[in-house]
Amino acid sequence: MAFNGTWKIDRNENYEKFMETMGVNVMKRKLGAHDNLKITIQQDGNKFTIKESSNFRTIDIEFTLGSLNQLSVIHSAKYLCGFFSPSQGSWNMEGNKLVGKFTRKDNGKLLTAYREIVGDELVQTYVYEGVEAKRFFKRG
Repeated sequence: MAFNGTWKIDRNENYEKFMETMGVNVMKRKLGAHDNLKITIQQDGNKFTIKESSNFRTIDIEFTLGSLNQLSVIHSAKYLCGFFSPSQGSWNMEGNKLVGKFTRKDNGKLLTAYREIVGDELVQTYVYEGVEAKRFFKRG
């Protein structure tokens, strides 16, 4: 599958503004913007196993497309919610994009996350309250 492999963060666009909109304090925004994130993705049909590791934490995530997930740390979904409130939602495939829609339990607002392969990069896009951020990863 196209997502399979190990991906290392290359750059961010508007990520600190996104975290601010999500209610993340300034210290965590600075740490999050420079986290040296590495993601390992393994897809087996509709099941995904993801390991996210950075300077600050390592998280193992498993989900099945279309299955409702209770998340206390998000996304990729879990990575984000380590900063934020618990959320509930699911991941689905829309064409070649992996799309996650998560509702925050504290305020009922929607966080949408996308993962897609663009050229030789894994691009993660997050949208919350009209603010969009992107994180770009290279295979490595």
